[in-house]
Amino acid sequence: MTKLSINVNKFALLRNSRGHNNPDVVKIAIDAQKFGADGITVHPRPDERHIKYDDVGKLKSIITTEFNIEGNPREQKFVDLVLANKPTQVTLVPDAHNQLTSDHGWDTIENENYLKEIILVFKNAGIRTSLFVDPVVEMVEGAKKTGTDRIELYTEAYAKDFHSGKEASISKYSEAALKAVELNIGINAGHDLDLDNLKYFHDNIPNLLEVSIGHALVCDSLYMGLENVVRMYKEQLK
Repeated sequence: MTKLSINVNKFALLRNSRGHNNPDVVKIAIDAQKFGADGITVHPRPDERHIKYDDVGKLKSIITTEFNIEGNPREQKFVDLVLANKPTQVTLVPDAHNQLTSDHGWDTIENENYLKEIILVFKNAGIRTSLFVDPVVEMVEGAKKTGTDRIELYTEAYAKDFHSGKEASISKYSEAALKAVELNIGINAGHDLDLDNLKYFHDNIPNLLEVSIGHALVCDSLYMGLENVVRMYKEQLK
């Protein structure tokens, strides 16, 4: 069964807007797991505009499922943070320093040597590794050469095109996933997945191990409540 990892960044952004601790991101993570989430994801950025670096240790202490830390490994502070907290998984994302949100995957061919080296750092610490990649067969093949355990398919293009044509929107993702299965690479996915498009994606991507969802889930929770929404997203993954 595909696992649901909830990205709590947007809850942290809301908290930071008032300078207090409401909503309490740690309590959100505790409750999300209680409501059925299979994991918690954070993506700390250098400006700490949502998740703060000192949130990570607090969250690690209450994780009863899986903990996934996303970020750019070219920032030494990020590498140190991951090694200090030893999450279940680290997802490596090629973000620029001041990037608003992740919007592209790794060029696994051009960055093969670098990725081999940094992935080994994390694997030697007992941390599962995942590379954020676009749905391109050649990038999946390149990911295999880096030694990563998994890839995370960047799904914005799928979400953008979903309502204008399901079959067309999913085709390149299916091709990339089939290549990953052939190469024995685990498959995660994330970015703009929501209650409208998640089930179709799940049903058409083989060996989908995990989806990481934040923005849409937080928005839905404002209307329907976190407990209801976690259950609704889990239903899409059956």
